[in-house]
Amino acid sequence: MMEHEFTVQIVETLAAQFGKQAEEIFEKSPLLQYLNIKTRSATRGSKARASFANLYAVYVLVEDYLKHDFDRRKHYSDYEGAKFTDLFQRQRELPFGSKLQNHALNSRMNEEFKKYFPQVEYVPILRNLGTNRYWVNENLLKVAIGKKRYNIARAVIGIIDKYIQAKRDAFVRFIKTCERLKSVATKDDREVEEFILSLLAPNVDARIFEIISYAILKLFYHDRTVYFGFDLDSVQEERLKLYKTGRTNANDGGIDFVMRPLGRFFQVTETLDVRKYMLDIDKLEHYPVSFVIKSADNIDTLRQKLREGAERRYAVKAIVERFMGSVEEIINLAVLQERFRQATAQGYLRHILDEVIVQSKVEFNYEEDETSSES
Repeated sequence: MMEHEFTVQIVETLAAQFGKQAEEIFEKSPLLQYLNIKTRSATRGSKARASFANLYAVYVLVEDYLKHDFDRRKHYSDYEGAKFTDLFQRQRELPFGSKLQNHALNSRMNEEFKKYFPQVEYVPILRNLGTNRYWVNENLLKVAIGKKRYNIARAVIGIIDKYIQAKRDAFVRFIKTCERLKSVATKDDREVEEFILSLLAPNVDARIFEIISYAILKLFYHDRTVYFGFDLDSVQEERLKLYKTGRTNANDGGIDFVMRPLGRFFQVTETLDVRKYMLDIDKLEHYPVSFVIKSADNIDTLRQKLREGAERRYAVKAIVERFMGSVEEIINLAVLQERFRQATAQGYLRHILDEVIVQSKVEFNYEEDETSSES
């Protein structure tokens, strides 16, 4: 069994409900073991990548199960199932869930569960494609210890609630660290630089990475100019301006940032899955996209990996070339670091930090009075 710092809280949650049987229930439950795997980032701070999508798919289904008291009564097999629209809406009401997509409910959670537990005959999420109704697999909510069966539904909700709180606390600490750095003397800019550079790493949380990328690129481009006009007499000098299209992880057609007046599109990602790139590109009808990739690989390596993935998936040269032709620019961690240093050299370090604070507060629904009572 994998053990990490949050494992203690899982065991404590189980012990509060099941007493001495807690550890044995934990060891015998594939679903609890899965939660243990997915919550290992809880105590690693805001930089560690969170895992909300698949956890929330489990959460909303177990919540629906409990809402109808199926942990206390029988005949869940006769239940008509939860509506997808209700589950999807509930996911987005949860902390950090406002922009979640439907992939986890439809297949991704089950696929990942099978990857971790190929020997288990059950998958957590059941659905009827004809009616678009969903169920949690009750077989995974019942754990047999001797002749007695224990229902872990309430414990599942309690564990995920604790994980959510841990991640919220981590992000509040992140924002407060940014604010502390904002208040330090100018002579201490080295600390601010090191803090921001530490966030340009492969293991950083996807939301934090997108926010940092936006802040750096916005300040990097903002004093660069182009000349636009409908004729020679009307040509005017205009500064480039980068706009963020919404919150991170949004289902927005593959556009995270848009640059005016050039009309450049930027997509932030941490994967080299060609299917995802093609999805983004297809949504935009093969309009060129610049990809900001959370990778330490060099640009040539990343471009070659994308080409190899496209060749495996499509096999037709014309499709591969059209796909690669739509990748306007690749910006990796090294490029972001260099552009950060250039912007810093031009005196924009504090502006970048200010932008990080503003975007973080929007992203994490941070209110000033949330932590005013904390010491």
